[in-house]
Amino acid sequence: MKVILLQELKGRGGEGDVIEVAAGFANNYLYPQKIAIPATKGNLKQLEQRKHNIELREETRLGGASKFKEALEGNVVKVEAKVGEEGQLFGSVTSVMIAEAIKEGLGLDVDKKRIDLKTPIKTAGEHEVVISLYRDIKATLKLFVGAAGEEIPSEEAAEAVEAAEDAEAREELKAIEDAIVEEAAASIEAADAAGDAQAASEAAETAAEFIEAEDKQ
Repeated sequence: MKVILLQELKGRGGEGDVIEVAAGFANNYLYPQKIAIPATKGNLKQLEQRKHNIELREETRLGGASKFKEALEGNVVKVEAKVGEEGQLFGSVTSVMIAEAIKEGLGLDVDKKRIDLKTPIKTAGEHEVVISLYRDIKATLKLFVGAAGEEIPSEEAAEAVEAAEDAEAREELKAIEDAIVEEAAASIEAADAAGDAQAASEAAETAAEFIEAEDKQ
């Protein structure tokens, strides 16, 4: 059946939109909560008469949601939790906890129902959280989950950790290359001693190909 929305229905539309829904959903939820009314001829006629005012209100809502997005987007907030071994949490982070963290960290009130948690957050560290503000306007912020007193890592600290990991990876690769070269040298020396020129050439080519392939990664 078709209904006229009187306010936003998350993921379906906003005031003045005519949408198709199940009869049970309309009768048991939308009508009692005054979220929608039946799309009768009389109601549709009234909707047409109120269209200009609805458009003005919609423009205000979209503008407010866009400003709210700017205030939220890219920020980092922290949720304190009990952290066990290997970063596993005792329990999980809820939308209520995230809303409270946003209020404390940014001074902004966010309805917990607008926080999209696809899967429960059960590990410490950094997570991305999406907040549906209005219609298709969404904000993404970073959520740091850690123990009480644990500081949110700064961007500089994160870059330093990444650089250290890259340096460690390069050292490991260099050690592998050195081992291959050493093994190839031993194979070539043994082949030369045995007078097997072809084996010596193949050992040198294999080592060179491996090193070249690793350098391209």
